[in-house]
Amino acid sequence: MHFITKTIAALAVLAALAGCDASTTNFPLHTRNVTTTSDPVAGNIAIVRLTAANVSAFGAPPNAKGGRTTLPGSGSWNYHVGIGDVLDVVVWDHPELSNPSGANRTPMESGLRVQSDGTFFYPYVGQIRARGRTPEAIRTELAEKLKEFIPSPQVEVRVVGYNSQTASVTGEVGKPSRIPLNSSSLTLLDAINEAGGLTETADARQVTVRRGGRSYVVDLQAFLRQGIGSNNPVLRNGDVVSVPRAKSQQAFLLGELVKNAPIDLTRDEITLTEAVTSVGGLKQDRADARGIFVFRNTPMGVTVYQLDTSNAAAYVVGTEFYLHPQDVVYVTTAPIAKWNRLISNLLPTVTAAKTTGNLGN
Repeated sequence: MHFITKTIAALAVLAALAGCDASTTNFPLHTRNVTTTSDPVAGNIAIVRLTAANVSAFGAPPNAKGGRTTLPGSGSWNYHVGIGDVLDVVVWDHPELSNPSGANRTPMESGLRVQSDGTFFYPYVGQIRARGRTPEAIRTELAEKLKEFIPSPQVEVRVVGYNSQTASVTGEVGKPSRIPLNSSSLTLLDAINEAGGLTETADARQVTVRRGGRSYVVDLQAFLRQGIGSNNPVLRNGDVVSVPRAKSQQAFLLGELVKNAPIDLTRDEITLTEAVTSVGGLKQDRADARGIFVFRNTPMGVTVYQLDTSNAAAYVVGTEFYLHPQDVVYVTTAPIAKWNRLISNLLPTVTAAKTTGNLGN
């Protein structure tokens, strides 16, 4: 509401700058590319005339740079064994130790489950601590302890049942689910894809990862579009990913256009030229092609961008100027249309006055 008030005030300032006489066209932007004025309600108003030379400085889409997000401990991944995991231990040349339950059983069936105290039992050496350790660390300890019974034992330890660690994905995804972690790193994008991918209503710019009692907002879209690696972090045990529903984002098209309407910016980045053509373009008999204005609220006040399309090539400039949420696009009325409107409003009064005068005579 505050922005609408400021925009109306800015429109009034532009009208004053343009002149009130219906026969004049004194637009303020013909001699300078940037003009600054002020208004008691709108505050500072920067007026920028868009050209091929400066549109790249002003026309970037919203969130063009993307926010960089770094979750603590989201670098390299090395799986650490947990309670409930199943381990397969192989001692080469000693099948009685590698598969004591029989040759026809799978590693999962004959594997060693990590108990609630974080250990598992192995013949000859007793209880081995596994929880919180890598398979490599467990292998080293086993080999050392088996030296008492086997000269130079060759030992392999691998996880065949990943049961202890998961990450959860909820919200606007195809199939919210809990995803097991294994020896391969699970990135945020991997987890979302395993959960059915993003829905049409998802906001990839505001994905939340909850870890260790804190929530981190991750702009996944910045990774998808710009390759910002930190915005596709490696997930950890217990992470909860929440994908929110995208909030409706709109810009508003007003003035001498074939159709006045809001335009949806929720999912797509839309340029000024795309927006104007999507509503049918300018009214040919009423619009002043020099007066396509975009009003944008900024921390410093209202900025007004002008696209002069009296030369059709300017529409190419408009293809490089992206609209932002809450922008107001306004197309002014051509001087001849103002004059025709003035005549149309005055003619009935003049005719009535003339008729009254004739009757009086």
